[in-house]
Amino acid sequence: MANGDLMARARAGDSEAFRELTQPYWWELQVHCYRMLGSFQDAEDALQDTLLAAWGGLAGYGERASIRTWLYRIATTRCLNARRTASRRPVKEWDVPEVTPPQPTRLGEVVWLQPIPDAALPGISDLPLGPEARYERNESISLAFVTALQALPPRQVAVLVLRDVLGFHAGEVAEMLDTTVDAVNSALKRARAGLQRHRDSVVNREPAPPAGSSGEDAIIARFVRAFEANDIDALVALLTDDVFISMPPLPFEYEGREAVAGFWSAVFAVGRRVDLIATRANGQPAFGTYLHTPNGIRHGTGLIVLTLSADRICAMTRFENNMLPWFGLPRSLRNE
Repeated sequence: MANGDLMARARAGDSEAFRELTQPYWWELQVHCYRMLGSFQDAEDALQDTLLAAWGGLAGYGERASIRTWLYRIATTRCLNARRTASRRPVKEWDVPEVTPPQPTRLGEVVWLQPIPDAALPGISDLPLGPEARYERNESISLAFVTALQALPPRQVAVLVLRDVLGFHAGEVAEMLDTTVDAVNSALKRARAGLQRHRDSVVNREPAPPAGSSGEDAIIARFVRAFEANDIDALVALLTDDVFISMPPLPFEYEGREAVAGFWSAVFAVGRRVDLIATRANGQPAFGTYLHTPNGIRHGTGLIVLTLSADRICAMTRFENNMLPWFGLPRSLRNE
């Protein structure tokens, strides 16, 4: 339960006591909001709304549940409201100069997806999980998992994340959502089935090498060499047969080695010289992309996140350059 002295001071209007009471949960609440909303920016907004609501609702906190559970209830409600009422970001038209992309395999629906910097995931391995959690921590913040969640109805997302990711008991989730245990169990069953339909293609993939391992380092080094040299053959050699590329907020998606090779061939064909600056997103290797220009400036053009399977790349997700500051990367660099 909450520290009695801190709670009393917070209820008396002491904002510093409220901060001390809630700050240990801020980062995990933001990750929770990110899973539900698929947008780092929206998750930051939802966290602020949660803290404002908690500050204003301290009188109604009866301490029947822990302060952590109470905050999760508020955060989940804010995210459900956001999912129901917010207009998702519109799709963007192709705007890469001189590059004409091939016909996409399909048009994606989850164009509001954003990456989350690993720097925003401190202590992810120390996050307290309930006994009913079903997902590994790293898997539960991967781009593939977060994307699949966005295809589910909002209430199903809430139930699945609270039960299967965080491991709350069905009774706790029912209380958070003001519903019954039977309703929670029914929603969880539908959510699991819906999630599985979106994840069937990745179930049998070989796992990625551990972060920071020699295996991961070797793939990253080969990718950087191929990409910076515009070497399409070397890049294609790194791809799995079912490799997939998406680029929110652009709806274009390419699936399969041939389709992805066609896309990168179109990009490389114009002779653009690009440098990659390494970072990490969603527990995965990522790179800021910087385009060389004649005026001696390398302009940041986007962020690429890789999904690995064994010693190959099975997915590539390209984001806009407005993501770069979130990762501590500059908008531009001087040519070397």
